[in-house]
Amino acid sequence: MTDMLFDLSGQVIVITGGGGVLPGALARGLAARGAQVALLGRTLSKAEAVATAIRAAGGRALALAADVTDRAALTAAAEQVTAEFGRVDHLINGAGGNRPGANAADGAAFFDLPPAELRAVFDLNLMGSLLPAQVFGRLIAQRGEGSLLNISSATSFRPLTRVVGYSAAKAGLNNLTQWLALTFARDLGPGLRVNAIAPGFFVGEQNRGLLYNADGQLSARGQAIINHTPMGRFGEAEELLGATVFLLSPAARFVTGVVLPVDGGYLAFCGI
Repeated sequence: MTDMLFDLSGQVIVITGGGGVLPGALARGLAARGAQVALLGRTLSKAEAVATAIRAAGGRALALAADVTDRAALTAAAEQVTAEFGRVDHLINGAGGNRPGANAADGAAFFDLPPAELRAVFDLNLMGSLLPAQVFGRLIAQRGEGSLLNISSATSFRPLTRVVGYSAAKAGLNNLTQWLALTFARDLGPGLRVNAIAPGFFVGEQNRGLLYNADGQLSARGQAIINHTPMGRFGEAEELLGATVFLLSPAARFVTGVVLPVDGGYLAFCGI
């Protein structure tokens, strides 16, 4: 009974940002559980590296080059996915990230933040989830059953100092998750679900230099984050898999519109 509740074998899952640390770990974990995965990324070589590892382990994976802010590219990728797998059951919007130009060193710096840098962060994190939801969500909706899973962030609930664009974009993604959840279920079919996970602090390519000094020791900012995380450490990429499997699987068939933190208690702690 438990196996059936969490069974994803044979399911076709599209993962944007598939060459990244967190989406790549999800792809490998889902494929190991029998899912078929299509990995989309701007840099094909990174997505292909993940797909190659999955195939070497006996799984089925397809890597495709696609910019999540380019609807035409997404539409072309959707055609390739359906040609390869025949359908789409789930979409994981894993593409995202920040840009230094969208951060403010202090309050005064906010007034001079370049609009182009802010728009780039908004486009990647918000439009870069909305557009795939339009393209791949249509395919899922046509089947009447399946789900979308957005990758939000703990910063969507409590903004970080300096981090202007990314925090605001992820907060918008939470709202979009709820809007899509109610719209899909009410207008398109009760078997369609939309949820999100909100990772706390996981070490990746983009934030390693902020969390660690060159000598490998925690930076002041990294130490402050650890101090505010009751579990006293950063997350491991594989630790997002359990929440993801749950939200995609039949075990969550009555769960929609939620943003589930995976953060070691970060959001529960007020600092005292």
